[in-house]
Amino acid sequence: MLTSFPLFNNEHLSSLIDELRRSMRRVLAQLCDELDGPYRQASQRLRIPVGYLRAVEATLEPEDFSHWKVVGWIEELNDLVYLLDVREQLRRESDARGFAEAFYAACATQYYEHGYLDELFPEGRPLATKLAHRVSSLCEKLARQVSRESLFLVPGLPCRWLDETTQQQWRVPYDFGPNFERAEPADCIPFGLDGDVLSPSRSDRRHMCTQQAVLTIKRDGIDLSCGAHRIPLLVLESARQWRWEVKPTVSVLVSYGRMTMGPTLIYGKRRAPVRMGGSSSDLVPRLAHAVRAIETAWPEGANNLALLTSRIIPLQARGVVSFSYRHRPGLSFINCFDRDEFDLIDDLIHENSHHQLNLYLRKAELLRGEHTDEIFYSPWRKSLRPVRGILHATFTFTMGALLFDRLAVSHRVTDAHRLRAQARCLEEVESVRYSLRDLVYAARQLGWLSESGVALVQSMAREIRRVHRRIALHESAIYSSHYGQDLKRHCDTLRHARHNYGPRL
Repeated sequence: MLTSFPLFNNEHLSSLIDELRRSMRRVLAQLCDELDGPYRQASQRLRIPVGYLRAVEATLEPEDFSHWKVVGWIEELNDLVYLLDVREQLRRESDARGFAEAFYAACATQYYEHGYLDELFPEGRPLATKLAHRVSSLCEKLARQVSRESLFLVPGLPCRWLDETTQQQWRVPYDFGPNFERAEPADCIPFGLDGDVLSPSRSDRRHMCTQQAVLTIKRDGIDLSCGAHRIPLLVLESARQWRWEVKPTVSVLVSYGRMTMGPTLIYGKRRAPVRMGGSSSDLVPRLAHAVRAIETAWPEGANNLALLTSRIIPLQARGVVSFSYRHRPGLSFINCFDRDEFDLIDDLIHENSHHQLNLYLRKAELLRGEHTDEIFYSPWRKSLRPVRGILHATFTFTMGALLFDRLAVSHRVTDAHRLRAQARCLEEVESVRYSLRDLVYAARQLGWLSESGVALVQSMAREIRRVHRRIALHESAIYSSHYGQDLKRHCDTLRHARHNYGPRL
């Protein structure tokens, strides 16, 4: 059990990342054992290439097992094995209605882990009718996704693996539609782990748009079949030759290492992704400038950013702020269009803080049980939230307060941004102090936080006390500025929330 949570310690964070890599590798090996063992018949029916999955596990480098693409792929495989077990239980179950109710309740309490509730229970109720069919359909979908996603994690590996088996060829249906979660555009093949893609010629693209695609993997190459059209994709002769153009990812030049930028994810009027487009070249210097500003103002935060964020996906989405996924560590979706340079700095740290807390949650039991009751007021969402949501918000906005505290004294920001940083710092200090009280109550009175969770809350409280002492010196000036009225309203809202929702510690 982790009982110490230094928020800024490279050695500590690096050790947790190493533990994550080892654990994800173990999980992949264990899942393959289950697919070769108790679920062997099911995996054969679903055509899951377990031998190839083992080859991927053996070929990936140790550091690859913390990569957002590899972690997400293993999590998807884990979901598949879990649902295969559910399917077997359902087949043996005599009380279908009771099983559906229990399974629905389990999915509802695990909604932070996956997004399959709507597919399993599309009517929003625990209906047993056709549940077995829906579970089977989801298993088939995940099996196809896991197989497809595995093919190009290690470019060229499918041919090498096939050469070591008795198989002559391996046919895999392939979907060339866009994948918004991984920010991978349509009509291309993701290639390796860096964000490169294989891009077809214009004539090949025309065939792909109208026909179902199948990859035929052979010992000497890979062909793509689109209806009657056969397109050589990889030819293994004296050297490996890709017949499609390899388009490398865009790198963001930063002093500490390598960050990449993917295509721009474009949202429609309903605040949902509709397509991906090329990212404007001016976004690269903007990102690099934002990272340099963090490095100058807050070296500790920049070190955390270097360790935990590896890829940025620009968002062109009016009204949508930045976001990330628990199972895609290091992948941050950042709105780079409706927000200015100050917001860009803020969003980079905000999503990096989610990555950091998700790492903590993987390596330590911070919360005892899945308490989904929405009983704590969130100063940020201005609504009631469960304890896990409050923990995430408190952590990320603690980091935000620390960032604004440092920006307020940085020579890299203008006077206007300096005042803005002070106002944001004071706002976040008040909000975080509010939620820290709720987390202390959850720990002491409800017993919902573990010893590790309490240690994390204590670390946040120490940091916020230090920031509060510094920002208090500027409080009068902030309240006298044009930010003053909004801050007063915010503090009034927090007082009313404390009165209405408690607890009054």
